[in-house]
Amino acid sequence: MRALILAIAALGLAAASAAAAAAENYPTKPLRVIVPTAPGGSPDTVARIVTERAAAIIGQPIVVDARGGGGGLVGASIAMNAAPDGYTLMMGTSTVLASQPALNQSLPYTDKHFIPLTRAAYVANVVTVNPGLGANNVADLVKLLKEKPGQLHYGSAGVATPAHLAGAMFNVLAGVKGVHVPYKGAAPAMIDMIGGQIQYLITSPIVALPHGKAGRIRILATTGAKRDPLIPGLPTVAETVPGYEIVQWWGFVALGGTPKHIQQRLHAALTAALQTDDVKRKLARLGAQAMSESPAEFSAFIKQERARIARVGKEAGIVIN
Repeated sequence: MRALILAIAALGLAAASAAAAAAENYPTKPLRVIVPTAPGGSPDTVARIVTERAAAIIGQPIVVDARGGGGGLVGASIAMNAAPDGYTLMMGTSTVLASQPALNQSLPYTDKHFIPLTRAAYVANVVTVNPGLGANNVADLVKLLKEKPGQLHYGSAGVATPAHLAGAMFNVLAGVKGVHVPYKGAAPAMIDMIGGQIQYLITSPIVALPHGKAGRIRILATTGAKRDPLIPGLPTVAETVPGYEIVQWWGFVALGGTPKHIQQRLHAALTAALQTDDVKRKLARLGAQAMSESPAEFSAFIKQERARIARVGKEAGIVIN
């Protein structure tokens, strides 16, 4: 019996040593970043720009895996069920980390499932319309919406996404009745607006600018409190609809239970990538501003955003079930 106990103990020590060695050598294989939106949207684009540089820093390829649907819940559910070994991360969107927790009482995940690492970028949205709508500015859009209450439709990347909240806030502050149409991501919503199935879309310039330059859509205004220095000629919505302001942001999270030293390694690689001139330039060309911060700063920011979105949701009457 004593020999058996010693043998079991030896096996346990060997397994622990092997696990410790594997953790010490992390990473030894490619990493995966789950993006909880459809391919081609802003989170997918930002994730690819940042991880391309972070992969070179951390010494392993990083695969971006976009999984849209359910207002981010499909991708978040896939991520939360992955092994917390540092080989799976998630690109946390303002929808998944702030809007859903602020407005949805029946989420499949809690704060225990995801560990904030750093914000990656943020951007003010832009108001875009199908050129055939006949709106050349925000005042025109408001006029059309008032003339046709409940007849014009705006798209979003899903319920409780920034585009949904932006449209709902526009309804409240402009006194209009646009009808919300949720999609699995901003990219398919944009395709339908170009095709005329919906009439307007409030989305990030990352998605909108290439189509605007090609003449497929018309960009009317930015949703920030001030004019965007990257698009200085574009007015703000607030210049026509006082008090209007909404932005969206993205950041990286590890899975709950990921060892602390691996969290630190991931944070170091991601923030180093975000601080490179190359990544800053690529994001700026798309209208987004790169940023990096500590996990504590990111966590505090998320809490502030949830409180703000809860107020917006209450005013707009948004209920998620």
